[in-house]
Amino acid sequence: MLLHKTKQNKTKHMSEIVPPEVRPKPVVPAKPSHVAPHSSGPFVPSPQGTGGEGRGSALLGYIGIDTIIEQMRKKTMKTGFDFNIMVVGQSGLGKSTLVNTLFKSQVSRRTTSWSRDEKIPKTVEIKSVSHVIEEGGVKMKLTVIDTPGFGDQINNENCWEPISKYINEQYEKFLKEEVNIARKKRIPDTRVHCCLYFISPTGHSLRQLDIEFMKHLSRVVNIIPVIAKSDTLTLDEKTEFKQRVRKELEACGIECYPQKEFDEDMEDKSDNDKIREAMPFAVVGSDKEYQVNGKRVLGRKTAWGVVEVENPNHCEFSLLRDFMIRSHLQDLKEVTHNIHYETYRAKRLNDNGGLKSLSPSLALLTLVSEFALDNPFQL
Repeated sequence: MLLHKTKQNKTKHMSEIVPPEVRPKPVVPAKPSHVAPHSSGPFVPSPQGTGGEGRGSALLGYIGIDTIIEQMRKKTMKTGFDFNIMVVGQSGLGKSTLVNTLFKSQVSRRTTSWSRDEKIPKTVEIKSVSHVIEEGGVKMKLTVIDTPGFGDQINNENCWEPISKYINEQYEKFLKEEVNIARKKRIPDTRVHCCLYFISPTGHSLRQLDIEFMKHLSRVVNIIPVIAKSDTLTLDEKTEFKQRVRKELEACGIECYPQKEFDEDMEDKSDNDKIREAMPFAVVGSDKEYQVNGKRVLGRKTAWGVVEVENPNHCEFSLLRDFMIRSHLQDLKEVTHNIHYETYRAKRLNDNGGLKSLSPSLALLTLVSEFALDNPFQL
């Protein structure tokens, strides 16, 4: 009987024990609703005891990590952007017209033609024109590199060498500025970020010159193939020609931008697969406007109607523009810097122990200094 009462008292005593308080993990305070999303002014806390203590503590609790996007936006808008595009192809394919249509301005001058009295140029002549385009407060320095004379000769052997030399010269300029001890805060970027290669709308297959050019240049620059003046092909001819070009590029081991090995995640792979299936883009360029159904549209007027440049049912110009400018412009620059330029830089620094302009010991000292700045805890 006594043992039974003792057990009851012990059970009652254990049931009265309060479990220890479980404290929740600290979380980042939520952004107050009365705080402006992009407030750039300094924060002044409310004085104590004036009724604004709750507001002041709420503001002090908010960290504001999301404002880093606004900080980056303001800084990049001050510095602006550089984008360098090269156009390659035979004369008469509308290279300058297409670039003007892409940016809706006269950014590319027409290729200077020669008369019968003048001598035909023997080599590829490379010309560059730079313009500053501003839209919505964002400034971009656009440089168009034209290559008149490519593929226009009877003997076009190794006619891509001047173009390859020009691309490597721009890498060399950037590298020399980069390895200087007292280098500029912002190195001028003249590297070619994108190369539009214009394919003649024959409807049959690629020329051997097209294959050799893309085979040699796809390793050093981002190449985007386009079928020029695609309105000269019927719908069936255009579809068959695109499929034939893709098969020839795959058979020759030529990978155009965007390359499969540079897909970072499944989302990028899904988007880039759609782009790769649409290549080469069958485009039409025009800088003239016509009245169609009460609207002014860019197009080419023919005997049976107007070919609308920005109509996806007529050509793939809008797809090319969205791909190059709206979705992949920054990626084109990053692939140029992180892949093509880094490949050239590693090869250049390995050859002859460094740059000719610097002694090997000075070049090594420069590299060690840069490594120490980037990795202070690994030395």
